[in-house]
Amino acid sequence: MMSADRETNHGMTSHDMSNGDIAFLLADAADEVEIGIAPYDAVLRGGRRRRARRWAVATATALALVGSAGTLAVAGLPGGNGSRGAQVATRVPAPPVQNVYPPERTTLATGTVDGEDWWVTIDVWSAPRDAGQAQAQWEAMAAYGSRPVDKASDLIGKSAYFVNRTYGDGETGGVSLGVFDENTPDSGKDLQSVAIPLDPKADGGPQRLVIGQIAPTAQQVTCTWKNGTTTELHKVPENETLATDIPAIRPAAQSPVNWFVCVAPEGTEYKSAGVTK
Repeated sequence: MMSADRETNHGMTSHDMSNGDIAFLLADAADEVEIGIAPYDAVLRGGRRRRARRWAVATATALALVGSAGTLAVAGLPGGNGSRGAQVATRVPAPPVQNVYPPERTTLATGTVDGEDWWVTIDVWSAPRDAGQAQAQWEAMAAYGSRPVDKASDLIGKSAYFVNRTYGDGETGGVSLGVFDENTPDSGKDLQSVAIPLDPKADGGPQRLVIGQIAPTAQQVTCTWKNGTTTELHKVPENETLATDIPAIRPAAQSPVNWFVCVAPEGTEYKSAGVTK
C-alpha cells in the first residue's frame, strides 16, 4: 500500500527524489512482478497491462522469458512501444535435417491369369546430393530386403529403382533393382530385361513374365516366345493415358528410361526381346 508520504510527493521530479525514495519505488514495483518462469502468453499480456512500469523491472521480466520461450519480446522497454512479436534475441537454430524423400511408385502393368490378378510396379528414388542424404536413403532402403549398391556413397548423384511383382494373394516380391548409370539404355536399340515365372511361388516354372527397360527413343519392342509367336508393344504417346492392362512401352515417374512388360501365352515362355523400331 502506498504511504501518505509517497502520495504527498507524487508529483516530484527525479531531481527531487532521494536515493531512499528511488529504492522504495523499485521495491514496490518489484512486488508486482510474478516470480518464476511465466508462460509466454501470460508475460506478453502482463507487459501490456504494466507498460507504465520502470524499464528496469520490465527488463528483468523479459530476460527471465528468454530462457523459456527462446524469444525476447519487447514490452515496456525503451523504444519497444510494447510491440508484440518484436524480437531482439532468438535461440540459435538447429542444423538442418537431411531430407530423404520417399520413392515414387508407378504401376507398369496389370492383368489376370487363371483367375489370379497380377501387377508390376516400380519404385524410383531420387538421387542423393551428398553423403548425409545417401546414408539416410541407404538405411530407408533396408525395408526392401536388399540394396542396389554395395555402400551408401555409391548412391550419391544416382537415382535407384526397385521393380516389384505381385501375383494373386501372395506377397509382393522383388524382381530387379539397380541404379541409373552409364549402363542405362539411352539410345537406339539398347535394352535390359528379365524373364521370370508369373507366379512367384512357381520356382523353376515357365518364364512367362518379361520386364525390361529401354531408351526413351524406342518406339516398339517385340517379345518372342518359344512357340514361335510374338507380342508387340508400342510406346504410349505423350499426354495420353493407356490402361495398365494393355501391354505397352511406358514412362515411370523419376525414371530416365521407359519400361515394358509382356506376358507369354499359356503353354510357352520367354525366348527373346528386342527393340524393333
